[in-house]
Amino acid sequence: MALPDFNQSGDLPTGVHRAAVEEVAARFGRGFGKRRLVTQRLLHIYDLAKRTQHLQRFVLFGSYITDKPEPRDVDVTVVMDGHSQLDDCPAESSGLFDHALAQARYGASIFWTRPNTLLNNSAKVLRD
Repeated sequence: MALPDFNQSGDLPTGVHRAAVEEVAARFGRGFGKRRLVTQRLLHIYDLAKRTQHLQRFVLFGSYITDKPEPRDVDVTVVMDGHSQLDDCPAESSGLFDHALAQARYGASIFWTRPNTLLNNSAKVLRD
């Protein structure tokens, strides 16, 4: 399934749009300078996440997936399967799971979670 066209604001339409990493790189990696550099970072981050052998979803958001010629960085949420253990991941992938380190090392805002983390019995909802 092809990624949809940008809306009038230069964003993808609201929703979840599934795509292979190669399709994402082909669509959003065009151009020169910062966009190409951010795409290289994205592909490296994806490779590191795959090396854990526990990657379930790789969710992109932010300025990278817009028509902005120079996105600030790449924003990613890495969803790991319920069997993943940070202590067991390859050393080269461990930096993905420390937000500040990932920002410094990869120039990316990387968040991570497991599918059951937000929905387990210990989750609390904060209200104003």
